[in-house]
Amino acid sequence: MFTGIVQAVGMVARIETRGGDLRLFVDASALETELASGESLCVSGVCLTVAAHEDAIHAFDVSGETLALTTLGALREGDAVNLEPALRLADRLGGHLVSGHVDGVGTIAAIEPDARSQRWSFAVPAALARYIAIKGSVCVDGVSLTVNEVRENRFGVNLIPHTVEATTFRGKRVGDAVNIEIDLIARYLERLRAGEAA
Repeated sequence: MFTGIVQAVGMVARIETRGGDLRLFVDASALETELASGESLCVSGVCLTVAAHEDAIHAFDVSGETLALTTLGALREGDAVNLEPALRLADRLGGHLVSGHVDGVGTIAAIEPDARSQRWSFAVPAALARYIAIKGSVCVDGVSLTVNEVRENRFGVNLIPHTVEATTFRGKRVGDAVNIEIDLIARYLERLRAGEAA
């Protein structure tokens, strides 16, 4: 479990193809937390398990399912990634509850200045759009954001300067793909409603 509060930006150090999936090597030297094999790390919104590590380079096995549902398959050596270690029970919950289980891929539709902040608009698949609500939470590339507006399959957020500078948003452009995780509560409400209708 995570909070969507990115703690560091890491870098893809190496990618190896292995039998139809990938081993992803991430330089996490910017993280203040040390990770052991078997621990979880949220990498640009995707919960991955540390398979091995050497100093600050952590290796993760990425399955075909994860590659199909996220942007991780498009990563290249040198790309920046958002990093957040797993939440501990004593940690502050500054964002919202995030599982690191990406629901789908969206795209950046617009970026516009708004005083010292920026207004960002994202386009998402119609199947996900129904779960995104004004003043609700959404996780984009591992970043917890508050939704300001919703129109059909688009939603808008406001990014303060700190969020842009402390995450991979600083290098993103219109048209870039991003990982989207809808709010956990929306998922469970949908499941409960489906049970009532049966």
